[in-house]
Formats: sequence, structure tokens, C-alpha cells
Amino acid sequence: MSNQALRVSRRNVALTRARSLFSRLFLMGFLLTVAPLLSAQQATPATQAPVKAPAKPSAAPGYAGSDACKTCHADVYNKGFEPTPHYNLIKEGKHGCEDCHGPGQAHVEGGGDPSKIRRFSQLSTVEATRICLGCHQTRGLEQSNFNRSAHAKNNVGCLDCHSPHHAAQPEFLLIKSSPQLCYGCHAPVKAEFNRPFRHRVEQRLIECNDCHNPHGTFVARQLRLASTQQEICLRCHTEKQGPFVFEHTPVKQEGCTSCHMAHGSNNPRLLRVNEVNLLCLQCHTPTMNNPVPGAPSFHNQAQKYQACTLCHTQIHGSNFNEFFFK
Repeated sequence: MSNQALRVSRRNVALTRARSLFSRLFLMGFLLTVAPLLSAQQATPATQAPVKAPAKPSAAPGYAGSDACKTCHADVYNKGFEPTPHYNLIKEGKHGCEDCHGPGQAHVEGGGDPSKIRRFSQLSTVEATRICLGCHQTRGLEQSNFNRSAHAKNNVGCLDCHSPHHAAQPEFLLIKSSPQLCYGCHAPVKAEFNRPFRHRVEQRLIECNDCHNPHGTFVARQLRLASTQQEICLRCHTEKQGPFVFEHTPVKQEGCTSCHMAHGSNNPRLLRVNEVNLLCLQCHTPTMNNPVPGAPSFHNQAQKYQACTLCHTQIHGSNFNEFFFK
């Protein structure tokens, strides 16, 4: 073997020994580092310090928290509060039960003394309604006009229609379903919906709330308005909306109810009278100082011209003829 080959062989042996030594040192260092961690994880629970759960934020002064309410009122809490939209008050970081019933710490410390908590059964209609409106009047436009509504003026409050804990209808927490709830006060309207020609409220195709806002509006009879700020009738009967080149004045000035009965009628098309001519002649009759033109003298009401709408077909308004022929 030449000297050069001998040197190469010795160098390879030295490198092999160095690599082996490095591997042993690396393994020893790894074991010295990891072994304490493994032994700590295998330690018995008795040797470990207990981990404390994060403390719940303390309730505001005077408030006991909804968990305290649940201790005694579990049935109401589980069935009449937790499934309702009011339960979201807790999720929003508010006081839950005590948002309506007031601070309950004194009630709890008094052993459930009923005189130390707000009870709605002991409040007047105005007082109970004021508490409800504290949230609902600022959360949407539906209840923003309640104080000017016909219901408020007649001492009808929120709890006369809604039940926060014992609602029969989950939606809106109503004590009865519509229209039976409305019929409780508006009995004559129920009779109108049973007439031969009526809006199909009894069949639940539409509801009272579709036309009326029970919480009040700026319009008479608490009527809603269509998107065009006109009568609510035009939301369904859009072909009568206009504007037209030739407007029929009563439609714009007096509205739909000048000719039609909104809830129900004994006459087709919900008309107020059984003959169209009689309805038209209520305005179109020659009288002194009447700006409305009377029926022409050649209109024989007893024979040929027995129905005005045979010729005046577009009585709600026309874009082509001032006499509403087309």
C-alpha cells in the first residue's frame, strides 16, 4: 500500500470515530433535556398543584345574576326564559332576568321576599309598558310610535298581548295566535271577515298585522303604508297605484275605503253598496254647488246604463281617457 492510500484510510477511520462520538453526545444531551419533562407529565395528580378556574366577573352592585334566579325559579327559567329571545340579553353581557325585574340581590338576601323584587302583576299598564319600551322602543321602528297609538290611549299595554314567560306563540311571544288575539277586543271585525266577500284572514292567507301596526303609526286606524307611502292596499293591488294621466279624485283624496269595505262585504269586490250605479251616484248627482259632474241626461239608469263600469272600465285612473273609458 502506498503512503497516499495509507493516509486516506487513516483519515476515514478518524472521521468514522468522530461521527460516532458526536452521535453519542447528541443522544445524551437529548435525554438530559427531555427526561425531566416526561417525568413531570407522568407525575400523579396528588403531586401537582391544582389549576384554578378563571374567576367569573362579579355582578354589578345590587344584582344577584340570573344563575341565582334559576336556583328558585328553575321551571320559569328553563321553559319560559331560556328558549325565548330575551335570553339573548345574557349573551349580550346584560343582566338577563334583572333587566326586567330589577336588581335582585335584596330579594335573594331576604329569602325570596316578593316585596323586594319588581313584579309585573303589581304594576299598572303604563308602568309595565314603560319598562318594555325601555328596550323595544330603541331597538327598532316597529314599537317607536306606541305612545301615540290607539292601544296606548285606551290603556292597552304590552302584557295584554304578549307574555314573556308563558307565550302560546313562540314568535313575538303572543298570548294567542292572530287573528284570535285581535278578536278579543275587535269582535265586530270578526263578523266582517265571515261575510261572503272578504279578505281571507280566517284562512290565514293574510294577517291583521299585514295591514295594521298594533304598535301605532301616523295614519288613522294604525294602518301601515305601502313602500310608496300610499295606502297599504296598494302593496297588493299594485295595478291601482298610478300615477295616472287622468286621476279619479276620490281614489286620491278619500282612499280605497270610500268605495270598498276593507274587511268584508255582502257585495262583490267588497263594495259598500250592491249596485255599482248607486255607488257612483253618491257623488255624480246634480246638486247645487257640487263640482262633481252629474250623470248625463241621456243615461237611462233603468234600462241601458245599469252599470257605469260597462263603459267606464278604468275607474281607478286612466292614462288614455278623461272619462276612464280605457
